Amino acid sequence: MAVDERPAPPPSLRERRRAVAVREIVDAAEAHIVEHGPAALSLRAVARGLGMTVQALYHYFPSRDALLTTLITKTYDDLAAAVQEAADAAGGTPGDGAGFAAATEGYRRWAVANPERFQLIYGTPLRYYAAPAEGPTTQAVRRMSAVFEREMFRGYGRDRLAAADLPPLSPELHAVLDGLRGGDPAALPPAAVALLFSAWGHMHGLVVLEVFGHTAFLGDHRAELFRLSMRNLLTDTRRRIPAGP
Repeated sequence: MAVDERPAPPPSLRERRRAVAVREIVDAAEAHIVEHGPAALSLRAVARGLGMTVQALYHYFPSRDALLTTLITKTYDDLAAAVQEAADAAGGTPGDGAGFAAATEGYRRWAVANPERFQLIYGTPLRYYAAPAEGPTTQAVRRMSAVFEREMFRGYGRDRLAAADLPPLSPELHAVLDGLRGGDPAALPPAAVALLFSAWGHMHGLVVLEVFGHTAFLGDHRAELFRLSMRNLLTDTRRRIPAGP
């Protein structure tokens, strides 16, 4: 049977109008978060800002959770895009670490420039909200982590990553990290996953401290200290991976 390669029909007028309305609602919700913080978000406040009724808003987002899921997914995607753009601009070659260093800089710059949206995904969990299991927010997180995974381990084969110099993992932790691979033989081995988690936690922790004002006493030196920390982090991570041929 021949595959039908006819192009999909263009969106209808109704679909285009709905897409425009959804975009306006999301933009208004983001503006509300920037002004009042994530905890103050409500459908009523967003509807009021748009000059529409809550009942009308329900046609596009049936609940606060539905709107939050869209906002959180978009925030992760915007952050991932900034990280990817920074890594792509760095160029470099496999193994030189330029892409990873640039990716961390992109992460920090976006977070510092968008503190309220960063707080939406990494601040105090919002009361009564639970992200859908394996839903769009989870997929968005994985897209972002894939950028760091690729840039940190470019040029390293799986066998070398599996032999990384780490303290022995407990059987329970090894099983959990191995389960994250989802049966994909090309996925990172548990030792590399442990390295990636450790590196991300180090980087993210410094960014959180800065975004939430805990390193304000460093003034303009925060960027320099961050770059130094990331260089040391990458050096230590690479030192743990056996040399190749």
